[in-house]
Amino acid sequence: MIKRKLVAVLLLMNFAAIAQDLNKQEVKNEVIRILDSINKAKLPDTKSGVSNEEHWYDRISLRGYAQIRYNGLFSTNDKVSCEQCDKSWGTTSTEPDAKSNNGLFIRRARLVFSGQVHPNVFFYFQPDFASSPSTGIQNFVQIRDLYFDLSFDKKKEYRVRVGQSKIPYGFENMQSSSIRLALDRNDAMNSAILNERDLGIFFYWAPAEIRERFAMLVKDGYKGSGDYGVFAFGVYNGQIANKLDGNRDLNVVARATYPFIIGSQIIEPGIQAYTGKWAFTGEISPGVKVNDPQYVKDQRVGATFVLYPRPFGIQTEYNIGTGPRYNKVTNTVDETDLNGGYVLLNYKLDIKKQHIYPFAKFQYYDGGKKYEKDARSYVVRDYEIGIEWQPFKAFELTAEYVIADRTFEDSVLPINRQQGNLLRLQAQFNF
Repeated sequence: MIKRKLVAVLLLMNFAAIAQDLNKQEVKNEVIRILDSINKAKLPDTKSGVSNEEHWYDRISLRGYAQIRYNGLFSTNDKVSCEQCDKSWGTTSTEPDAKSNNGLFIRRARLVFSGQVHPNVFFYFQPDFASSPSTGIQNFVQIRDLYFDLSFDKKKEYRVRVGQSKIPYGFENMQSSSIRLALDRNDAMNSAILNERDLGIFFYWAPAEIRERFAMLVKDGYKGSGDYGVFAFGVYNGQIANKLDGNRDLNVVARATYPFIIGSQIIEPGIQAYTGKWAFTGEISPGVKVNDPQYVKDQRVGATFVLYPRPFGIQTEYNIGTGPRYNKVTNTVDETDLNGGYVLLNYKLDIKKQHIYPFAKFQYYDGGKKYEKDARSYVVRDYEIGIEWQPFKAFELTAEYVIADRTFEDSVLPINRQQGNLLRLQAQFNF
């Protein structure tokens, strides 16, 4: 018994001596090694195919942008305005000495939530926090996009889009406002669909290689339209976004486009058309007559040609059709022919990581705008000269000088041709 006690004492004294010989760093390293071994033992066996649990937020991304504008520089005529373009530009007041309120203005403030929530289901939700109703009160929240893409193959070349989204009509209409050079879309193509969106069901098809090309034309700064398929076909309410359908007639739309690579250049020709019946739901003033206010013919066909800026670019579109338009002679809204388009010349200059885009644009439109007061009659001839500067990805600054000649007439302003010039500025923040 005494011998065993002596042996135990000797062993303890030996361990103490050894511990004194170890330096602190060695002790620390040994502790870390043991803790690492314990943690690895708790982790699932990744080699056998078992992975960590995936959370819902791992499949959803968030991005957005905001635009701040100022239209108060060097204006020669405050009554030059564009209601569909920018409510801080000019005024539609009937007062003889009316002045516009061209102060600082939040044009857009948008967040985009999107994600592949299932191998065959993609969702996209975009609210705008700077919607501007006609009351003059600013910055209301409104849904711009809310749709789901259901794909039928692993490459997602065939998909059906259900929800509120852009109507596949026109290249500039498809371009995001965060990408477009000119501050506003052209009147001729954009008068087809206010805010470019409506509630509908659309089929899109594009080969995987071309879908990657569509993405590259946006990502690499070539001002692409985004991926709306090589071929698109669908039906929609025909009553613009965020409004109930005004009749039981669905509009039908189709579009075909293809970005070709020719040497060092990329060109994209396209054609699109839609047909339907427009329903007035409060746009008509008392005393103005419409033959059948719920079923006014609304049809168009348009052509597109784009030479992407590598480094010089051309973008042009033209459309013709039939739609409602105010007639000041008879004080009626008639079904009349319409036509118009635009030409945009641009250049892409890269200085290290900075991008500079000088551009010039001419637009023309002769027709009505069904969603404005009395299907307001328009004749537009505008010239725009501008430059966009991107010093880094999160910030863009655009300056645009406009030489405008706009006739827009309704029952309150039956004779109204306004001409004038102004300098417009926009700061855009991407996040």
